[in-house]
Amino acid sequence: MIRCTLFVSLLLHSTLAQKQPPESSTTKWLTLSGEQPLVIARGGFSGLFPESSSFANQIAISTGLADVVVSCNLQLTKDGIGLCLPDVRIDNSTTISSIYPKGQKFYNVNGQDLRGWFTLDYTSDQLLNNVTLTQNIYSRSSLFDGQLPISTVEDVTGVKPSKFWLNVQYDSFYNQHKLSPAAYIEATTKHIIINYLSSPEIGFLKTISGKVNKLKTKLVFQFLSPDQVEPTINQKYSSILQNLTTVKSFASGILVPKEYIWPVNSNGYLGAPTSLVADAHKQGLEVYASGFANDIPASYNYSYDPTAEYIQFVDNSQFSVDGVLTDFPPTASEAIACFAQNKNGSKPRKGSALIISNNGASGIYPGCTDLAYQQAVEDGADIIDCSVQLSKDGVPFCLASADLTGDTSALVQFMDRKAVIPEIQQEIGVFSFALTWSEIQTVKPQIVSPFGNSGILRNPANKNQGKFLTLPEFLDFAKAKAVSGVLINIENAAYLASKQGLDIISTVTSALANATFDKQSTQQVLIQSDDTSVLSKFKDIPTYKRLLRIKEKIGDAPKPSVDEVKKYADAVTIPRSSIVRVSDFFTVELTNVVKELHAANLSIYVDHLRNEYVTLAFDYFSDPIVEIATYVQAVGVDGFLTDYPGTASKYMRCPCTDTDPKANVPYPILPAEAGSLLSLIPPEIQPPAQAPAAPLEANHIVDPPLPPVAKVNESGVAGGPAKPTGSSALANAANVGLSLVAVMVLSLLYLGC
Repeated sequence: MIRCTLFVSLLLHSTLAQKQPPESSTTKWLTLSGEQPLVIARGGFSGLFPESSSFANQIAISTGLADVVVSCNLQLTKDGIGLCLPDVRIDNSTTISSIYPKGQKFYNVNGQDLRGWFTLDYTSDQLLNNVTLTQNIYSRSSLFDGQLPISTVEDVTGVKPSKFWLNVQYDSFYNQHKLSPAAYIEATTKHIIINYLSSPEIGFLKTISGKVNKLKTKLVFQFLSPDQVEPTINQKYSSILQNLTTVKSFASGILVPKEYIWPVNSNGYLGAPTSLVADAHKQGLEVYASGFANDIPASYNYSYDPTAEYIQFVDNSQFSVDGVLTDFPPTASEAIACFAQNKNGSKPRKGSALIISNNGASGIYPGCTDLAYQQAVEDGADIIDCSVQLSKDGVPFCLASADLTGDTSALVQFMDRKAVIPEIQQEIGVFSFALTWSEIQTVKPQIVSPFGNSGILRNPANKNQGKFLTLPEFLDFAKAKAVSGVLINIENAAYLASKQGLDIISTVTSALANATFDKQSTQQVLIQSDDTSVLSKFKDIPTYKRLLRIKEKIGDAPKPSVDEVKKYADAVTIPRSSIVRVSDFFTVELTNVVKELHAANLSIYVDHLRNEYVTLAFDYFSDPIVEIATYVQAVGVDGFLTDYPGTASKYMRCPCTDTDPKANVPYPILPAEAGSLLSLIPPEIQPPAQAPAAPLEANHIVDPPLPPVAKVNESGVAGGPAKPTGSSALANAANVGLSLVAVMVLSLLYLGC
């Protein structure tokens, strides 16, 4: 009962997104009808729940556009009942193999010998009363497996979607075994409406043509992969594609894999579009594109923003498909209703959260390069950032870390300068202050994926593009581009002063003064550091805003701790995990940290957001836009750092950020409701509860005063050169081994392997 109540709560929350069908616009779409493209939910919200489950269908309707279409892949039971399941074999989408372990069989299906469990070997009673659904894409959550029954066709239409799409993929196979999909549909259409009926078999579409009312039901020919053979006329689908005139004789539209329209080359980038949509429209055929999913990598051109892919297909100067078949209907809905035909956007509302770049647009170009900063500005960042590092000869420049090995080719070129510096990090590195600026200029910047061996790579075509900027060059760039402000991040000040004889505070202060940032308020200056003593050095410049960066995850911000922060900072930068508790990729709850810090009049900035779906909780629908909406609307942060300012800017400037029911927006983009998705899972199979993070402690906030700047010795280092940690030969050998492995890996990256 509690679970049902929570599900109703989730539906009520998501139903706020559903609007009446949009009024006719003077702007015409390039679809065949000139109307807005359809969103077709493949098996409901199958990107989150098992395909065609009750949860998938109901949430698809409540989170999609008002005219969202729900689709079902038809499978028939031994007694002729129609079920909605993704494939003729059901062992990877249900629990049947554990319920009927001896039920595996071999069948020839359209020329292929297949082994598995098939619906035609079981009665509807056996399947509906004993077998439950599972997620058939294994990278998605399995916590809903075994919880939801199989849906019949009537179950799906019973949730009252605005339109219903039925796909019949295996007509020939079922007819071989004396089951007729055509007869089933003829009987079914007497009491339910099928708005779209698709099949990859020409024979079926010709047969059914005389059995349905084509004024109510559109027939759609589904193209499979180009080299597959259509079973009626035994021609490859690539061959049939050349004769759309014939297709028009038995169908009013075609459903094609998206690659038929916009191919992706072997390097992962978009090629030129084909003429398919234009050719089909000339024949009077509607074109529906399939294969859209937020959690399956697409072209690098989209920068892991799934809405960008939909826009590519519905809002370009050449054509628009008539609909998209997607596993994530909310994302397709927001792309079409909020972002398509809205390229220029509108200015953010007053008081909107600031978009702060994280090393520039570091998801698209190597971080802290001129190209990354240029992209960030073009993409709409309000604030651009520079984490200041110092070279051996004291030149300040922008780079994410003092260790050059992550973002440059330095380890390959300067292996002899490697060292372990415990005050900075425990791993071997090549540090900026071990190289002169002229040496640093010889290294290549590089994009290194932050996701290890996951296969999620960032824009490899740009992996070594751009050049690093000195701090004065960065400030000149910021002034020339008239951005709203700059964020200057300062770390390791105490170490640089005491061990390297480098005064990063004076260097930054002078650079800002020379660029006259200290004498104007037109452009904001945010000084960020994890060291309160650094922030204290800037307290006498009233135009600067001081940000204390708290890198550790915290679960609470008690008043004594907040009061201590207030002595040194005007704002706090905290990680996402300090704001939204997440367990096994499900959000659990919002912490009180933001409320507690806001109560003390401290601004809050989130560090930091990324587009890649592997970083997103399931509650965000594998959509970075929903995560942004959550931090802006539900949490109320004052800004966020992001590797992809363009995605954030797209959201902040779209017409769908106002969730007031009275606002006449085409589709309100709602924040995730923390914990609501997890509540749908029975407690006994929920991930183990995690202990809350430690609170922010007052005695951990204040740092010691900065030491005086030491005089360097003859080797150029105050106190002698850094050495690998550990005194034993074994520890030294381990460090050398690690460095050799790192050299090999970075060498391969550098060579483009």
